[in-house]
Amino acid sequence: MTTTSKTLNKRSFVSAGMGLAGLWAASGASQAAPGPKASGGPALLTLSGAITRPNRGALDPVIDQMMGKHGIQFSEACALDAAALHRMPQVTIKPTLEYDSKPHTLKGPLLTTVLAAAGVPAGSPVQVVLRAVDGYNVTVSMADVQAWRMLVATHIDGQPMALGGLGPQWAVYDADVLPAFKDKPVKERFAQCPWGLYHIEVKKA
Repeated sequence: MTTTSKTLNKRSFVSAGMGLAGLWAASGASQAAPGPKASGGPALLTLSGAITRPNRGALDPVIDQMMGKHGIQFSEACALDAAALHRMPQVTIKPTLEYDSKPHTLKGPLLTTVLAAAGVPAGSPVQVVLRAVDGYNVTVSMADVQAWRMLVATHIDGQPMALGGLGPQWAVYDADVLPAFKDKPVKERFAQCPWGLYHIEVKKA
């Protein structure tokens, strides 16, 4: 993940004692513009902050344990399950990954598409905080999200990405073709790409 310590074997996840309940955040009614309809599956990605299409209520300190442990707070949010993500237009990239220096096929919706589902149009003057299940997080501007064509990857080499691997989602770009990254050593290309993505906070710039 970073140039030194964020490798697949070294990166440590939150302990089981913290629970994974944050991934199964319950959807609640909201008086704001309705967000994507819940499909009945567990929420795998939650967006909060400067969004306009929420579909659930405030963070629940009992149910939303992981988000609470990470200091996340919100009065409303947009929770997406796997079906909601899969209904979005899908994009495929094939970057060389730092973990084995081989190309792998990654598929999922563009991050801009996911943000739009929560009511954040492309080109909005915002920054997005991408947070992984182990607490690792990066802040990326909307301009870079668009320029890098960042993906919310849900599949790798045709298989859903599992929790405990690179999933449930991975915010990632095709570093092989981007001028900002393609000439760097492969292990230095993905610091802005948290795998295990489960929460996105949208902040007004």
